[in-house]
Amino acid sequence: MRQLKYHEQKLLKKVDFLQWKKEDNIREIKVIRRYHLQQREDYHKYNKLAGNIKQLANKISLLDSRDPFRTEQEKALLDKLYSMGIITSTSKFSDCNKVTVSAFCRRRLPIVMCRLKMAETVKEAVTFVEQGHVRVGPQTITDTAFLVTRTMEDFVTWVDTSKIKRKIMKYNDKVIYWKFFIFLEGNMHRKWIQG
Repeated sequence: MRQLKYHEQKLLKKVDFLQWKKEDNIREIKVIRRYHLQQREDYHKYNKLAGNIKQLANKISLLDSRDPFRTEQEKALLDKLYSMGIITSTSKFSDCNKVTVSAFCRRRLPIVMCRLKMAETVKEAVTFVEQGHVRVGPQTITDTAFLVTRTMEDFVTWVDTSKIKRKIMKYNDKVIYWKFFIFLEGNMHRKWIQG
């Protein structure tokens, strides 16, 4: 690079060409890689949510400690965050100030699948979700950013028509030929209507 002229130096004295503000995001890159976030905007949304929660907790803590409204709001916020799975217990209100982006990322469907041993790696779990092999309750989920609450965690299963589920059932010797039964029920139903 050529030597800057005097007026160029004066104009650019606050600009550092070697250290960009956007590149100083080591924590962001670590979280994106660890939790296999596919869109950088997801990180920024979770970061904004975490900031909003901290701000709300701070405003609630500024209220008078003997005020019943404060205790009511503390309990409501703690219960909401606990039911979402963002915090581990409802005992301490100070946990609301420790909410991070990672807490939201740990509730994403692929991460929950890895914790439930439905997939070995997060990348594999992301692939399963995108291909439509996973359902939460009755709904098939294809969005990897789907946040699973504590109550819905028990309902994360394979889709009935998934080849992965069939393979697992075959491995466990629990193969149910449900197509055959549906076919028989359909014929019996048809005969009953005709007869």
